[in-house]
Amino acid sequence: MTKKELFEQLKDKLQLKNINETPKIDKVVVSMGIGSLVTRKGHKDFEEFERNLKIITGQKPRMCKSKKSISNFKLREWMPVMLNVTLRKDKALDFIERVTKLVLPRIRDFSGISKKSFDPKWNLNFGIKNYALFPEFAVDAVNIPMGIQITVVSTAGNPEKAQVFLETLGFIFK
Repeated sequence: MTKKELFEQLKDKLQLKNINETPKIDKVVVSMGIGSLVTRKGHKDFEEFERNLKIITGQKPRMCKSKKSISNFKLREWMPVMLNVTLRKDKALDFIERVTKLVLPRIRDFSGISKKSFDPKWNLNFGIKNYALFPEFAVDAVNIPMGIQITVVSTAGNPEKAQVFLETLGFIFK
C-alpha cells in the first residue's frame, strides 16, 4: 500500500475533512540494551550487535553510554549501555511494514500487542524478545539472542486516532 492510499484510507476511517489532519509517523526508535553484557567476561566487543542492528534497520546504530555510576548494577560512568537507531519517513514505514507482516506473525503464541503499550502521549512501545525473528537472519546466525525495544512515535493526539492509525499500518491489538 502506498503512502497516499494509506492516508486516504485513514482519512475515511477517522472521518476527517482534510488529508493533512491524518496522524503520521514522526519516527521509529529501535533500541537494544547491552548493559548486562558489559559485566560478563569475554563480551567487551559489541560489533556483532551493531552489525545485526544495522542489518535490521539499514542504519548504523548509535552507542549510548551511562551518565553516572550505579554500584548495585556494576555500572561505571561512560560504560556502554545501549545501542539505538532512529528511523524517519520512508525508512520508518518500511521498517513498520516488515515488523507487522514478517516479524510479529513469527512470534510464538502471538495474540496481539497489549493496549497498555501506549505511553501518555499515545506512542506505541513494545519489545521483541529475540531479534533473530527478523527474516534477514538464518536460524543459526545469531550467537547471543538479544531483545529489542521498538517505539513508534506518531502525531496522533488521542487514543482513538492512535489505535486506528496503527491498525491501518498493520498492527494487531488484543
